[in-house]
Amino acid sequence: MPEPDHRARTLGSEAEAAFRSEFGAAPALAWAAPGRVNLIGEHTDYNDGFVMPFALPFYAVAAASKADAWEFHSTFDGGRTVRPGSLGGVEGWAAYLAGVAWALNESGYEVGPARIALHSDVPQGAGLSSSAAIECAVLLALAGLHGHDIARDEAARIARKAENEYVGAPTGILDQSASLLCEAGRAMFMDCRDLSREQVPFRLEDEGLTMLVVDTDAPHRHADGEYASRRADCERAAELLGVASLREAPDGAAVGDDRLDRRLRHVVGENRRVADTVAILKGGAVAGIGELLTASHVSLRDDYEVSSVELDSAVDAALGAGALGARMTGGGFGGSAIALVEAAAARKVETAVAEAAAAQGLPAPRVSAARPAQGAHRVH
Repeated sequence: MPEPDHRARTLGSEAEAAFRSEFGAAPALAWAAPGRVNLIGEHTDYNDGFVMPFALPFYAVAAASKADAWEFHSTFDGGRTVRPGSLGGVEGWAAYLAGVAWALNESGYEVGPARIALHSDVPQGAGLSSSAAIECAVLLALAGLHGHDIARDEAARIARKAENEYVGAPTGILDQSASLLCEAGRAMFMDCRDLSREQVPFRLEDEGLTMLVVDTDAPHRHADGEYASRRADCERAAELLGVASLREAPDGAAVGDDRLDRRLRHVVGENRRVADTVAILKGGAVAGIGELLTASHVSLRDDYEVSSVELDSAVDAALGAGALGARMTGGGFGGSAIALVEAAAARKVETAVAEAAAAQGLPAPRVSAARPAQGAHRVH
């Protein structure tokens, strides 16, 4: 097992301290699971296409011990402790913990009551998979307490079951897979049709580069209805083309409807951009992916229509300040953008993004430098 990530180890110590303070004893173990950013490959997952996430150096940590009754404590939300009488009907942040326990039992991995202290520095509401990080950390902690050795692929399916069927969020499996399976220094190329994957070298520092993650602090406006609309558009386009999914659509395909053809053009083009990104990274020329990132954003903005004024501001300002490439990341309508920059220019780009937001009266963005971090691992 790899050595714990330094940041994860620090958060693990903080989670253990919170456990001791709340429950009066040391936890039996603690697991950390990261948030993620999608390098490229957006709105392709439900079209059986290609995605390419990497884990962020932000982690959720679950410190846990067996107990006589369920007790959930978090260091956020005012440091509350929730003591549900059963695993049914739990709401708020505690629903992710109860949901994972429920999903494990439903999947044949029996787990009993436990005390869990949850600590996380994954930004919430930024489109960086804070909920998946929590689910994966809790799942591995509960599995460890009860001696279950669960393959990471299956763990991702169980965590998604918790989010889909217990919490009620209709997410795919990308977020949980990234949190559990990504590796340090690599981006994970995944085929969403068969869930096969390949770890592709993505060592920014070798070329003097860094990746900036820009949390625009913008809410995901109308996201649920718009996501459903985009998915329906894709399904209709596939039906008109006579294919099972837009993964099978050839280059240049069209159905004669302007809106559907724009959705189709994005999905086909985005799959091609992911494949091109893989080829460039395998060749060791990280800077060469910049144009593909920017082309992805243009397609998401114009053809898929899922960007926002905040995301466009961040991308345009980053490119104007010299970024090699930039794009929105995640589902859109708010959330975060990424920018590939020369490390020496990172401060200039960050300043430009902040000034552009201020000039338009937008929320002040939070910018952090990211590296491809280690997937879920034990920290105690």
